[in-house]
Amino acid sequence: MNSSSLPFEGGNGGLILSRSKERGNFQAVIGVQLVITMVMASVIQKIIPHYSLARWLLCSGSLRWYQHPTEEELRILAGKQKGKSKKDRKYNGHIENKPLTIPKDIDLHLETKSVTEVDTLALHYFPEYQWLVDFTVAATVVYLVTEAYYSLMKPSQEMNISIVWCLLVLAFAVKILFSLTTHYFKVEDGGERSVCVTFGFFFFVKAMAILIVTENYLEFGLETGFSNFSESAMQFLEKQGRGTEVKRVNCFVRELFLYLGPVSKLTFKLFLAVLCSLIGAFLTFPGLRLAQMHLDALNLASEKITQTLLHINFLAPLLMVLLWVKPITKDYIMTPPLGKESVPLMSEATFDTLRLWIIILLCALRMAMMRNHLQAYLNLAQKCVDQMKKEAGRISTVDLQKMVARVFYYLCVIALQYVAPLVMLLHTTLLLKTLGNYSWGIYPESSSDSPMENNLLPNSVYFESPSADEKMKGFKTG
Repeated sequence: MNSSSLPFEGGNGGLILSRSKERGNFQAVIGVQLVITMVMASVIQKIIPHYSLARWLLCSGSLRWYQHPTEEELRILAGKQKGKSKKDRKYNGHIENKPLTIPKDIDLHLETKSVTEVDTLALHYFPEYQWLVDFTVAATVVYLVTEAYYSLMKPSQEMNISIVWCLLVLAFAVKILFSLTTHYFKVEDGGERSVCVTFGFFFFVKAMAILIVTENYLEFGLETGFSNFSESAMQFLEKQGRGTEVKRVNCFVRELFLYLGPVSKLTFKLFLAVLCSLIGAFLTFPGLRLAQMHLDALNLASEKITQTLLHINFLAPLLMVLLWVKPITKDYIMTPPLGKESVPLMSEATFDTLRLWIIILLCALRMAMMRNHLQAYLNLAQKCVDQMKKEAGRISTVDLQKMVARVFYYLCVIALQYVAPLVMLLHTTLLLKTLGNYSWGIYPESSSDSPMENNLLPNSVYFESPSADEKMKGFKTG
């Protein structure tokens, strides 16, 4: 048998061999990211439970919580003798079930204790807090390793698996915020419920107003992003369309995109406004709590540097928003009014990189200020006792103990309200860098391929069947 007649030699068979080789290379390359994911999953299961960053942030010894006084200590401070036992009162013919009350202006000083691992077992939402922080650390490590892999190997036709990790972090953060918000709707009083609903409608109206503003003022890129999404969807349909019936469906979908363009864009903006209103409602009480902790942390801080960092940390969200207001930041950098000729201070790519790094640094600052805010929250126990001393009347020992103990038992709830927005901001920034095809400024990035083609359509090249011209060339060479 002649070698040219073999089914995998020459002609169309050579084309099949080359394409199968490309598929093998693709599987080998995607295996690197799968190995990274499997290794990190093993680390989450085996190592992180023993070396947890979330547990270290609470139990490193820097946080001190106030212990509630026992009933015997309160009795001694009030100058009351220990009452008769229940058995003695029963023999006397009556049983007293009145709770012990003490004067509110009692000279009470709470004892402090460092937070330990045993103490965290009684905290509400501690498993959710530990999972969110530790999974965020794992996802960030996966992102950094994947970025290093992309900078060294520069794969062009491969889906970035770190995007999935970032989306999972965002999903967990939103789920926890939703779980915390549902507790406010279960309260019988209903005041917190009204606050959440009011702020939800406020953020909905605010989001609708912001979406009306043109790109000349707010550099959100919604118009360009929606157009790129529509074009990528149509290109995907064209590449996947084979056969008469499929082509008819693709033509129908393409015409539908062109006909419903303005309507679908309005629906897209309405969906964004609803999403922003929900996130705003979830972040209502975390924002109010952060403002209160900021004031308490300022009163607690004695050094000027710490106070300055606290002010920067509190104003960080406003600074981040101003980075995307073109008349305030970008226009002054791209066209500075320094004379007759306006020379840009930096390139547009450098400005985009600078914005990313500013957000990362502000996130790191907020993480560094976490203990100051949590300690300011724990000091609320002593603050409530000092406020009680200024009041007249009496209070039961049970109510006093609950008032002091409640502060510590809800420590992880406050920690989640502090960490969850930070986690969402950090990994949204990482998604912006990857999907927006930006650069960190550390290594050169190739901008020839669009991020949509690299991330959304990784398999279309390898599963594309040969055209008629390629088949004719194959038969001629055979």
